[in-house]
Amino acid sequence: MAQLRCILLLAFLSSLLPALRASDGDADPIYKSCVAECEKSGCVGDTCFQHCKFSSDGKPIDGPWYMQEPLYLRWKQWDCRSDCRYHCMFAREEEREELGHKPVKYHGKWPFQRVYGIQEPVAVALSAINLAIQFHGWISFFILIYYKLPLNPNKKTYYEYTGMWHIYGILAMNAWFWSGVFHSRDVELTEKLDYSSSVALLGFSLIVTLIRAFNVRDEAARVMVCAPLIAFVTTHILYLNFYKLDYGLNMKVCMAMGIIQLLTWAVWAGVSCHPSRWKLWVVVAGEALALLFEIYDFPPYRGFIDAHALWNATNIPITYLWWSFVRDDAEFLTSALLKKAK
Repeated sequence: MAQLRCILLLAFLSSLLPALRASDGDADPIYKSCVAECEKSGCVGDTCFQHCKFSSDGKPIDGPWYMQEPLYLRWKQWDCRSDCRYHCMFAREEEREELGHKPVKYHGKWPFQRVYGIQEPVAVALSAINLAIQFHGWISFFILIYYKLPLNPNKKTYYEYTGMWHIYGILAMNAWFWSGVFHSRDVELTEKLDYSSSVALLGFSLIVTLIRAFNVRDEAARVMVCAPLIAFVTTHILYLNFYKLDYGLNMKVCMAMGIIQLLTWAVWAGVSCHPSRWKLWVVVAGEALALLFEIYDFPPYRGFIDAHALWNATNIPITYLWWSFVRDDAEFLTSALLKKAK
């Protein structure tokens, strides 16, 4: 559930990207002049880039192919334009700081300090931690279901939603993995993979929400719920990847699916007698507080920690609590089914 709110917030922020791409920083004539000169000379001040000395077809200008870095080292390098923008950005920010001006965004992003070629190192680290928390939640659920709770005579679980939570866990880990990759290297491919993974998770989470909240047990009824939603989500992902990466449309789709889920879980927690329903309320309250970090968007502290990074950090305990609720739900329904059987 915490991951659903992550995607909901990311979808909202992504709707702002078209406007953000023309930011104050990259509209600065001094910055634009610096980038243009760098792309010609390959240097910003005393800093020069070897890969700016190669032609567009990849052939070396100033030396043979064996003078280039080997492939396993080139992962940390950005292309000529990216390096020019990065160093011109910080050169301009130093000038602005001396004049007493506040930092501004460049191409829709705050000026972040790279570490070993990683664009947003703190966000990458927090994405990795969230990935680990998702893995811990999923594996602890797996152990509970198959090794701690009783199985039926067919060696299957009494909990009817086991398979769906397994798929949810895999999709959640996949989404956080590509989130880390996207924050590490923001290019078109990583952006599409990040958005596609998030939409896939959000769509499947909606399926899980509807089936669990309405206690849909009949297989035919489950197919009637799943089939149209899977078709819709698949079509949307194909549209984003192969037709147009429409941030506004994606925001509307994600907002609609996210709001339906949040309202469904909120109503269900209010009317059910589930012993762990309080955990849902804590998750809702926690995400509401975390939202403040996204609303109050501030420049990264020392070029590393911004509001989005703090929001990612608050999501870690919320995700842990969400998986705790899933485990409690498995125990609660298993116990109820065993009592009926007796």
